[in-house]
Amino acid sequence: MSVDTTASAAGRSPAPADTEGVVAMFRRVLEVDEVSADSDFFLLGGDSLVATRVLSAVARTYGVELTFADFLDAPTPERLAAKIAAAR
Repeated sequence: MSVDTTASAAGRSPAPADTEGVVAMFRRVLEVDEVSADSDFFLLGGDSLVATRVLSAVARTYGVELTFADFLDAPTPERLAAKIAAAR
């Protein structure tokens, strides 16, 4: 059984997708301060398991369910924010 944990399921409006918000997610899950808009998640030490934490945070914060393939295609905060915006 899947549970919808998106912002809309919680009764609040999803936040607008922005690069700085995704940068903050990368910093939090990777526990690294040196993250910029063009930082590659995997070059910063991220792996597929940690990527699922980012995808979960994206769903909760922005109300968008992205796939791991989406994440592989857009492994930087700037590109991931664009994917989020396009999916809305």
